[in-house]
Amino acid sequence: MDNKKVRVRFAPSPTGGLHLGGVRTVLFNYLFAKQHKGDFILRIEDTDQTRYVPGAEEYINECLRWCGLTPDESPAVGGPYAPYRQSERKPLYRQYAEQLVKSGHAYYAFDTPEELESMRERMKTPENPQPQYNHKIREKMRNSFTLSEAEVQELLAKNTPHVIRIKMPADQELSFTDLIRGEVTINTGQVDDKVLLKADGMPTYHLAVVVDDYLMKITHAFRGEEWLPSAPVHILLWKYLGWEADMPQWAHLPLILKPDGNGKLSKRDGDRLGFPVYAMNWTDPRSNEFTKGFRELGFLPEAFINMLAMLGWNDGTEQEIFSLEELVNKFSIDRVHKAGAKFDYEKAKWFNHQYLHHKDNESLARLFEPVLEEKGVKANPEYVATVAGLVKERCYFVNDIWDHGFFFFEAPAAYDEAAVKPKWNADKAAFFAEWSAKLDDVSAFTAPELEASFKAFAAEKNIKMGELQLPFRIMLTGGKFGPPVFDIAATLGLAETRTRIAKGVAAFNS
Repeated sequence: MDNKKVRVRFAPSPTGGLHLGGVRTVLFNYLFAKQHKGDFILRIEDTDQTRYVPGAEEYINECLRWCGLTPDESPAVGGPYAPYRQSERKPLYRQYAEQLVKSGHAYYAFDTPEELESMRERMKTPENPQPQYNHKIREKMRNSFTLSEAEVQELLAKNTPHVIRIKMPADQELSFTDLIRGEVTINTGQVDDKVLLKADGMPTYHLAVVVDDYLMKITHAFRGEEWLPSAPVHILLWKYLGWEADMPQWAHLPLILKPDGNGKLSKRDGDRLGFPVYAMNWTDPRSNEFTKGFRELGFLPEAFINMLAMLGWNDGTEQEIFSLEELVNKFSIDRVHKAGAKFDYEKAKWFNHQYLHHKDNESLARLFEPVLEEKGVKANPEYVATVAGLVKERCYFVNDIWDHGFFFFEAPAAYDEAAVKPKWNADKAAFFAEWSAKLDDVSAFTAPELEASFKAFAAEKNIKMGELQLPFRIMLTGGKFGPPVFDIAATLGLAETRTRIAKGVAAFNS
């Protein structure tokens, strides 16, 4: 790497929710920048106004905030190369498109939508079902190659709608070094004459990305492998504009694949298989279509980030759990795999479980607060933290704390009586009534003290511990579940434990 300051960018279109592949692109950019003491830039590529979705840019910002991947420069925070929204940079682009026309590397095309449609119909063959505007077709269309200079000037003078297209060489082998894939060679004849400037004066992605990367001094461009076919257009633009020496180094990241490895993971796959593919909940304002996200399902941002880092990268060891700081230190682009990475939702849940299990109870209690609010439950934060500590080993998500510990917040409304009644008798009923009364004598209302008292009294009454513990558990929780039974009682406290024993005995006696 030369001495230039590392500058990388994530440049999404504000067209909808943020797919986990997009967040992984952010992550790899961020890790690379931070490791090299460089800058991470967020640039909004909103040149296609027909696909612009209100709220999408705010959603992208919120996703990055939640993940802890804060840009150094962006539309929200500004920076020395503002503006960072392409729609606000519109006046910049035409001069470069015109420069390409002057140097013979681009041309004006005056074809109407009807003429383009007619060409596609005319040129369609079984071998070529979707003909593209390329070196073979351009000679048959209405552009500055087939019209005289006078005709072109007249059309321009009349403000005739037109686009500017790149003139792709007919048969040139273009090679470049990809930081992940090594030497990549693509023939220019496979690529059509892409539109660079649209009729409304807006640049397309192809022109804007090159101009902005140059003006913003981007040193490394990491993007999904679906952009590989466009690489020749971008490389030629860097060359034709005279900026080849400043061209960023490329890295085309592998796709995130469906769980069976059969093709790119899509939102539809998530809907079909019952897991999220967006970072956060997203409702499309145009169709009102709702898509669930990892955040709202109860994923912790640090677990989400760790899981994404391992999709297509590892540090060469068996280690799987990495903090963001460790990822910054250990990440290297040459350990990103070429092949796509299969998404495994069970593995994603495993990552979340690991982080949840190691999180301190007070933090978990704070994260669990909204769930309690939703249920209309008011509880002391210290009490909630104790409950979280008792059940977190069984939880994959923060929301699971309720499923595994709801009985700490509300007394059982019903009991698994079938598990108790066959062996229930008057001696057991008497044991619980008497032991409940003796609870005042327990020196400290803790699990070890309660267990010792329970054990001693069972021995005194000559009843097996095992035959008493299950009914006790069902009195406290309603069923055969929950953490160790004396931990439950100690957490509920004397008064509540006593109340639940009395209600349980009454139910089992009836």
